[in-house]
Amino acid sequence: MSFSYRTKSELCRMSTGPRCCMLAELAGIIHISGVIEISGRGRYSLKISTENASLARRIFVLFKELYNINAEILVRKNTRLRKKNSYLLVIPTSNDTKKILADTYSIYRNETEHIALNGTIDSSLIENGCCKKAYLRGAFLGGGSMSDPEKMYHLEFVTHRAEYADSLCELLNFFDLHAKIIERKNNYVVYLKEGEHIVKLLNIMGAHSALLNLENIRAYKDMRNNINRIVNCETANLTKTINASMRQIENIEYINKHLGYEKLPQSLKEVAELRLNYPDASLKELGEMLDPPIGKSGVNHRLRKLDKLAEDLRQEKGEM
Repeated sequence: MSFSYRTKSELCRMSTGPRCCMLAELAGIIHISGVIEISGRGRYSLKISTENASLARRIFVLFKELYNINAEILVRKNTRLRKKNSYLLVIPTSNDTKKILADTYSIYRNETEHIALNGTIDSSLIENGCCKKAYLRGAFLGGGSMSDPEKMYHLEFVTHRAEYADSLCELLNFFDLHAKIIERKNNYVVYLKEGEHIVKLLNIMGAHSALLNLENIRAYKDMRNNINRIVNCETANLTKTINASMRQIENIEYINKHLGYEKLPQSLKEVAELRLNYPDASLKELGEMLDPPIGKSGVNHRLRKLDKLAEDLRQEKGEM
């Protein structure tokens, strides 16, 4: 069961709330996933399809509580690729259908007195803050999805209408969610990409269990990323130290072969011998072995002198 499916199932278990919120939630579902069929003489029927049994029950309850009608539910068996059952809720042609479409502002009369589909979210549906949240919950239930947060942070709403996508994006950004729109395969996708914005939307919709699960995943991923950064940094530093040590040893051995330790100043000779005897030691550790001890910068200064001496010897012999 996907994270998105579990989130929707959790939202469907919420109490329906006051009538204004039930209407806003139902409007969100209808606007993004409802199909309105017009058969002439002002006759309308409404269909909503879903593969989530919990959502089918939720929609059935909303119709029952708001209009005291029982939606027809048709169950289709999907045998291909072991897909889930598909549930089709139908409100047949009746005066109830007209009232539902009018109450949810799904249709309106245009300037020529003809009925037209409403492409935006009517402000009357979302006057109150609770209704704005309920509408977003309905839109997510009807046409939203969320990627597995273990892999990536991505939540989206898919609609066929550009005007509605703009309206939904505006509502999301009322809550500072930084929603954006892209066009994909003749559809319009309103999406969120940041984990913190997805967490905020889950809280707005009331999916608190999903929110906690997502926060746990985010904390784990952040901890894992921090550990990886520390390990990578330490590995890089260790590699740097080893490479520097190998170069220093090579230069010291070259100096000994072509010049001899006896010609080195005592301070350089001591550091050279320590580096040969302790190839894995850090500069700080080498400094602590000297008598008297010196700091890391002092050891580095002497080793750089040895490197310069080896470089000068190679130039004299034409080995550069």
